Amino acid sequence: MSDHAILFTPFTLGATTFHNRWVMPAMQRGMCKDGSPTPELAAYYARRAQGGTALMIGESAAVDHPSATVQPTSAHINAAARDGWARCVDEVREAGGEMMLQLWHEGAMRSDGQALSASGLAHPGKESGRAATLDELAEIRDGFVRSAVIAQEIGACGVEVHAAHGYFLDQFLWHGSNIRDDGYGGPDITHRARFPAEIVAAIRAECGPDFVISLRFSQWKEVDYEAKVAPSPEDLATMARMFRDAGVDVLHASTRRFWESEWEGDNRNLAGWTKAGGDGLPVITVGSVGLDTDVMDVFMKSIDPKPRVEVAIDDLAARMAAGEFDMVAVGRALIGDPDFVKKVAAGDYASIRTFKRDDLGKLEWDLSIVEEAHANA
Repeated sequence: MSDHAILFTPFTLGATTFHNRWVMPAMQRGMCKDGSPTPELAAYYARRAQGGTALMIGESAAVDHPSATVQPTSAHINAAARDGWARCVDEVREAGGEMMLQLWHEGAMRSDGQALSASGLAHPGKESGRAATLDELAEIRDGFVRSAVIAQEIGACGVEVHAAHGYFLDQFLWHGSNIRDDGYGGPDITHRARFPAEIVAAIRAECGPDFVISLRFSQWKEVDYEAKVAPSPEDLATMARMFRDAGVDVLHASTRRFWESEWEGDNRNLAGWTKAGGDGLPVITVGSVGLDTDVMDVFMKSIDPKPRVEVAIDDLAARMAAGEFDMVAVGRALIGDPDFVKKVAAGDYASIRTFKRDDLGKLEWDLSIVEEAHANA
């Protein structure tokens, strides 16, 4: 086996075997109409599958609950969007890949004053809407389950629960936005992770053992790059085991730059620490793969990244061989070049088209809360 071959070996989660270790993570592309994916979005996903990527994760899609989002261009997973997502899943599979759908709720990032969240906080000092009641949490949990069932019925191999980047479920995980005192918040990570774990357990109970469940989480938030859901490796391990026991098949550990260590004195990144703390639970790593500039600098500063492919592939292969993680998610580099994975497999780094800020087009989201947080930092 060559040094890089491990990145192109099959990997199994649940009842699904992926033909290599490459993942396209959820990224908003602005190709939905009235919440439903258009034929253009299905073709977009299928093109990345043709380019060698084994797993496509559909863009963040609002779960089937009225509080999930008011973003006008957002995707949804409900009865009205069912056929659009079915087209995406079918076309990806015809192109040789597999597809999961991402379940999302924006929580206190919702900008119309009607947000429901853990504690009515988008971040420390920023009130937004109000804390959800226990009855409302049960209703939102059931919305996640309904959306997961739709994903399963249309043939998706699984779903990814979005609990990252400062959105609804991340607002539970982060003590900075969760000050509840009812067993679902406060300083104890077991309380803060309780509601996301209950959502996972409910999806598992409804969808059965073979359906893949991923959970994406991050330490950093769009409103605070230095935030820590898990201040210590012990807290991270506790959270990982809670999600494993609830029924998660894989944790997707989101970082801004995958090559950075999570804690001083150890080279492992967040994914590496997560796998160790989760007793070997599979993990996906992500963060500026193939590029030298992280996604938030691209968003907030309109910086064009420079390529960083060869050193990244060497590093990823070595870390995977060492057991730090099992799959690799590539975001902007796959926007820039749908054949990124095929070209890496061939060692043809020179022909990879480097992602540019203009490839994003206009921003699809209202980033007012993020912009305000950074202006006041």
